[in-house]
Amino acid sequence: MSTSMMPGDAFAPDSLLAEASVRAGGLDDFGPGDFREALGVLAEALRDEAQLSEQGRLLLREKLVAQLANRLVIEDHCKRHPEILQQPIDDPLVIVGLPRTGTTLLQRVLAVDPQFSKALWWETRYPAPLPGETLEQPKLRIERARAEVAAMIDFVPQILAIHPLDAEQPDEEFMLMEHAFLCAMDSYVNVPAYTAWLDRQDQTQVYAYLKKMLRFLQWQQARRGIPAGRRWLLKSPQHLHTLELLLKVFPRAQVILTHRDPGKTIASLASFIHCLWQLYSDQADPAQVGEQWNRRMARALRHSMAVRDGMPGEAFLDVHFADTVSDPLGVVERIYRFAGLELSPAVRAAMAAWLQDNGREKRAAHHYDPAAFGLDEARLQHDYGAYRARHLA
Repeated sequence: MSTSMMPGDAFAPDSLLAEASVRAGGLDDFGPGDFREALGVLAEALRDEAQLSEQGRLLLREKLVAQLANRLVIEDHCKRHPEILQQPIDDPLVIVGLPRTGTTLLQRVLAVDPQFSKALWWETRYPAPLPGETLEQPKLRIERARAEVAAMIDFVPQILAIHPLDAEQPDEEFMLMEHAFLCAMDSYVNVPAYTAWLDRQDQTQVYAYLKKMLRFLQWQQARRGIPAGRRWLLKSPQHLHTLELLLKVFPRAQVILTHRDPGKTIASLASFIHCLWQLYSDQADPAQVGEQWNRRMARALRHSMAVRDGMPGEAFLDVHFADTVSDPLGVVERIYRFAGLELSPAVRAAMAAWLQDNGREKRAAHHYDPAAFGLDEARLQHDYGAYRARHLA
């Protein structure tokens, strides 16, 4: 793509699809879903709203083309290896909560246990093999992921104070869900028109595609000699918006809901999103980030509380951030009882060692100003009063 290409042209869906097909060796079956319509809506929002920098335009176009190429390669593998879609993934253990509520710590300490299947960051970013590498030796994908993480840290060094980004650690399945192209692009750029359109769509297909991708990863892991765990370990705040769809597609899932006062989380989240917006735009407005993400998170918490009211109680376990920080192994033991799993002494010792080596004090403090994001206590109480009364009183 020419670096002088105008933003509207850069994201034309036909151009993205054609380049992905070339990259995938001429494959042309992208699989099911409404991704073409989503790409069209997204292209208009990127042109009209996102205020992309030249770097941002190039990075985002590459991201979208790579995800489309992944779809082509995944569909091709599923047709040639039908056993992929028979991989059993029925009862994941899913950590769901606002960012900054201890979700990453819980995911990574639980991931020490080999009885869980999990996806590392590089697998969520590069789930499909690249040209020139085998399924058994994904060296190129790992190298690219390491380089990408290093570049992100170099460009926005404060990101490590917010999230312990590591290409070879378990991370969120959000980047897998993005391959449906019906996911929160406002994590990266300011696209309110796309976000408003997305809120009107049935996102069941996002979870159906997530299940397909997890099956593909599980099949690949077996090819690398990694045995399937008894259960998948998942984690993403994104599920707060669509908790009922998670449980529809994974009906035997169990959900760990993490809680912390939004006064300690929302501004921190806004700071993180603002960092990401700055990767793609020189005009990332912290006030816009704060308004959009506070509104969305307040809505997500109201929605998740309503969904939970209509679901069996045994599907959910509440975990408070203060407990995760003060007694992480005690929280782990509660999770194992909830999930009906055995915590062996050897695994418990390994988890204790991981916690010793990965304490929060080993990372820089995260500094931010809530006022920059338009978030004061009056606004937070208005938006989160019901949540606070239910879970934090």
